[in-house]
Amino acid sequence: MKRSRFRAVDLAGELASLQRHTFGYFVHEANPANGLVRDNTRYGSPSSIAAVGLALACYPVAAEQGYLTREEAAQRTLATLKFFADCPAGPQPDATGYRGFFYHFLDLRTGSRAHGCELSTMDTAILFAGALTAAAYFDRPVAAEVEIRRIADSLYRAADWRWALDGGSTLRHGWTPEGGFLPYRWQGYSEALLLYALGLGSPSHPLPQESYASWTATYEWKRHFGVEYLFGGPLFMHQLSHLWIDFRGIRDDFMREKGIDYFENSRRATIVQQRYAKRNPRDFKGYSRDIWGITASDGPGPAVRRIGGRLRRFDDYRARGVPYGPDDGTLSPWAVITSLPFAPEIVLPTFVSFLTKYPDMRTHYGFLCSMNPTFGADGRGRGDWVAKGYYGLDQGPVVLMIENFANGMIWRLMRRCRPLVEGLRRAGFRGGWLDDSGSEPGA
Repeated sequence: MKRSRFRAVDLAGELASLQRHTFGYFVHEANPANGLVRDNTRYGSPSSIAAVGLALACYPVAAEQGYLTREEAAQRTLATLKFFADCPAGPQPDATGYRGFFYHFLDLRTGSRAHGCELSTMDTAILFAGALTAAAYFDRPVAAEVEIRRIADSLYRAADWRWALDGGSTLRHGWTPEGGFLPYRWQGYSEALLLYALGLGSPSHPLPQESYASWTATYEWKRHFGVEYLFGGPLFMHQLSHLWIDFRGIRDDFMREKGIDYFENSRRATIVQQRYAKRNPRDFKGYSRDIWGITASDGPGPAVRRIGGRLRRFDDYRARGVPYGPDDGTLSPWAVITSLPFAPEIVLPTFVSFLTKYPDMRTHYGFLCSMNPTFGADGRGRGDWVAKGYYGLDQGPVVLMIENFANGMIWRLMRRCRPLVEGLRRAGFRGGWLDDSGSEPGA
């Protein structure tokens, strides 16, 4: 039965179609004048610098796949980088950035800080990762590509990573001109793996090596559903750094002690997600071995509904996780696809299940943000609640991980990125491709 179901679906064709349509977000939800990309498709949404960073990383994929010409991709990239190079920076509340970091949300038209948001260390790291991807890809001796490389390097060098420590041993989440540094520091395993690698690799204001050890000291190693792994509840935590870094065969001190690498850890976290859905301890509708995927996503709430004689609380946008929650029955197909390189043997059957059981989840930009069969389309558990829009932070990982699964393109590019390679080495990573990368040309 499973074989017949797979025969009915052209997996390669469906993945190629999903990647092409998902990339469309970065064409149609961007301001071509400055390269800023909407955070989401809601009316009036500001730009998110994380979405911009993902767009920058996706343009090389688009050029290789023929969604854009190389020249078109380069011009989009250059417009974006020029904006950040020329934007107002300083402690004033309506600036775009400060101390080399940038505000999380920006006005799509003007580029000024939006909604009183924070200067974000993590979102700036995603922006830098995209810029460095572009610098690695656009390597020809033509004016536009030379300028891309120059500006990407200049932006990355400007970030004052030591300032972002705020006198402590680990990085702060962010800063505002009204209140100074946010009270939160990065603790526990998360997407901050990319953040620390970039901070450690800075050629101008690098983090001290001990900051990485201080962060990894907050890790939690757990066992869930018969699987031992480095814990992180939402699935995106196990994916985001891997968009750029090929962790296969390279290990830091923590992973050397555990005898695995971060790639294997993400595979295990993906299996935990599937086993949690199969066991379905909270009895949500739709969960199964072939329908899973719990992460940060939009949701049907805030609401409380009595469904099937049981009182259920539903959230709106929230970082949902496994196995401790929060979990309100909301699933995200895009997060499943982003785990494709780690565990294709369980991702592909789930991809087929979403295509066949929930065809309304897929529209002009690929998979919508999320769905909740328990809540139901009518709020009483009848039908299937489906999110009405998309987030740039969801779209980019789909494009990039389909490409990494197919041919490892982004991973190969970033092996040539000297600052990232240096950051990994300063974090204590050894082995695999990293030991052989000294002879590779720099980005």
